[in-house]
Amino acid sequence: MSVAALRRAARESVSGLPRAFWWLWTSTLVNRLGAFVATYTALYLTLERGYSASYAGLVAALHGLGGVVSSLGAGVMADRLGRRPTLLLAQTSTAASVALLGFMEHPVAIAAVAGLVGMTSNASRPAVQAMMADIVRPKDRVRAFSLNYWAINLGFAISSAGAGLVAEYSYLAGFLGEAALTLVCAVVVFVKLPESRPERTATGDPAEPEISLGTVLRDGRYMGVVGLSFLLALIFMQSSVALPVAMGMDGWSPSDYGFVIALNGVLIVALQIPVTRLIEHRDPQRLLVVSALLAGYGFGLTAFAGSLGVYALTVVVWTLAEIVNSPTQMGLVVRLSPVHGRGRYQGVHTLSWSAAALLAPLMAGYAIDHFGAAWLWASCAVIGTVAALGYWLLMRGLPDGPAASGDQAPPSAVPVQPAPPAEPVATAAVPATSVPTASVPAEPSCEGGTGAEIRIATGTETMAGAGPEAGTGTGTADAAAVGKSAV
Repeated sequence: MSVAALRRAARESVSGLPRAFWWLWTSTLVNRLGAFVATYTALYLTLERGYSASYAGLVAALHGLGGVVSSLGAGVMADRLGRRPTLLLAQTSTAASVALLGFMEHPVAIAAVAGLVGMTSNASRPAVQAMMADIVRPKDRVRAFSLNYWAINLGFAISSAGAGLVAEYSYLAGFLGEAALTLVCAVVVFVKLPESRPERTATGDPAEPEISLGTVLRDGRYMGVVGLSFLLALIFMQSSVALPVAMGMDGWSPSDYGFVIALNGVLIVALQIPVTRLIEHRDPQRLLVVSALLAGYGFGLTAFAGSLGVYALTVVVWTLAEIVNSPTQMGLVVRLSPVHGRGRYQGVHTLSWSAAALLAPLMAGYAIDHFGAAWLWASCAVIGTVAALGYWLLMRGLPDGPAASGDQAPPSAVPVQPAPPAEPVATAAVPATSVPTASVPAEPSCEGGTGAEIRIATGTETMAGAGPEAGTGTGTADAAAVGKSAV
């Protein structure tokens, strides 16, 4: 491929996305440059503090429990209060709790603060994922999720190698570094990004049902997707839970683990965008089935790893699964989510990863201590097979095109003045024939813009306008996977 062709492909991959998305993308990149806690907590507890794998699993499980507690509440907050206040509270709380964790010494205190970190860090995800669906056109969402996930892994690849070196000298420096970058990220997005929550108009139809958590839980197909997401999360979590512990028990150093896990980020940085261009319009059922099998058997191959080269090979296999699964899964989640319930739907989806973060460490710690790591890797292969079968069954008969999300056509933009703040009456129901609008910062061309306020007619949703001081936070499309949970 010529240089001109490569430039054209790169330009097409990033064109047409609103300015607000790129601020969100930048915040994600900055945040992931400080990814230390999720990656190195297990090594910190087992090598630095001398605790057992079971205790490290317990602490990681409490981190996951915190996420379970906050996921649903944060989803409701994102719908009721807005994306911006939810994200600001989550980001600043995360920075404080991560810094505090670095100073804890008593095992009970470590476990308690780890739960707090899990609660605060997971609170940002539903709002971020809902905001991305708010500001990006339906036809561009898979590409947008892919680009945002690419930013996660670019930061993760850099931070993994660097944090491995930091861990050999000072784990405390790693905790404080992550806290500082999280706080910087919160401040930046607070200044640059607008509120995007869809608002109901005053002329609503009283017969339109309100979206509640009960609505989500009664949505059979969607809950099936959540369940399969949970199974895959159990597998992917092992990269930051079981893999560092198993490598440490085999005599490998934190730097060795840092090298192996950094390969995951490097591959995604190199392949995520071109692979997404190949799969963007392909059958999501096949993509999810293949990704589930690659994830299960990729981790299953770790049972045969006796050298860094074999460990690296297993990472290549399950990284391919991750590249395919993440944007495809998130596109499906948004496709099945009603516009005015995106926060709640995303909260329940986030719950699948939080629940996995709770159970995966317990499963890993118990299996490694009582049966050996080989049994754990074999279990991953079985779970991946079950998930693949589940996707094949669940997605049969899924209609083509947008579903419950209400996105029927790509939006068109016409510059207007900034919209005034929404009145309290905006919580009323909206009629099926109304045509609300969305207000986000946009650009006149595919790569740059004036930052002027625009209205985007979607036929189904209205995003409350906000001034330039509005903002969001970080976290993204299943970023919890592979130890890269958004903090």
